Amino acid sequence: MKAVVVHAYGAPEVLKFEQYPDPVAGRGEVLVRVAATSINPFDIMRRSGIAKEVAPIKFPGIVGVDLSGTVVAIGTEAEGFSIDDQVFGMADQTYTEYCAVKATNLEKIPEGLDLIDAAALPLVTTTGNQLVTLGAGVKAGQTVLVTGAFGNVGRSAVFTAKALGAVVIAGVLKTQLEAASNLGADQVVATDDDGAMASLPPLDAVADAVGGETAEKLLAKVKKGGVFASVLGTPQNAKDFPNIKIVAVYTQVDKKILLYMAQAVRDGKLVIPIVRRMPLKNAAQGHAAVAKGGAGKILLVVDDH
Repeated sequence: MKAVVVHAYGAPEVLKFEQYPDPVAGRGEVLVRVAATSINPFDIMRRSGIAKEVAPIKFPGIVGVDLSGTVVAIGTEAEGFSIDDQVFGMADQTYTEYCAVKATNLEKIPEGLDLIDAAALPLVTTTGNQLVTLGAGVKAGQTVLVTGAFGNVGRSAVFTAKALGAVVIAGVLKTQLEAASNLGADQVVATDDDGAMASLPPLDAVADAVGGETAEKLLAKVKKGGVFASVLGTPQNAKDFPNIKIVAVYTQVDKKILLYMAQAVRDGKLVIPIVRRMPLKNAAQGHAAVAKGGAGKILLVVDDH
């Protein structure tokens, strides 16, 4: 099969489209003919070597987390799927034409959701959901601020918090204020505007997807006994706020969340913008584009689909 292979850490140019051994569905696994994958910041961190301490690549190796595609083989003790099922989910080494995936990491694509577009959803929507539910522990009636709300994880967090009945403040940049009015939040605030930050009400929780100075400033806005949850680790000044619960969130595959969030996208309740679709062989170009920033997803599509 063809795959995007990494032989050494480095710039996007280390991503090479070449032959790679075919995977086989092992115990509890499903073999998927990949229709598409998507580029996540984590893929870039792995390729560059930034994440090598926590997620090293065994060279030659393949990166990628998201995938959508069609079941072509089923391993022993892999339940819930049939040949030709259209599926999506999270796996390892998804920048490829075929991928062996744990059956527990896959879900069938909801009817009405496009096969290719489904590849944009697994990691960002699951992360956004768990940032709010497992991390911040948001409950109905609470006031929660979501940082990075214009991004894909942030959008997913805003949707999840609203669905739980929370009062949601979407934290975005000043340049995003107008466009962010359609995120479905109760209020939108510019986190790079000191005046706007100073006027924030006391917060029951913060669901953080940006980290850095913004996260440090917002700790002072969380009520005593409140929660600050982040996908980017603990703010450097956390020790100054001993009465706030700090939670680091690490994404866990959850089939129920996969399906729930995908149904929300299909029904138009949640929008994850797809800004570009390009052939899998152009992964290096895609990585370079993502590194420049932007709120939408870039999909890598396998050519024969």
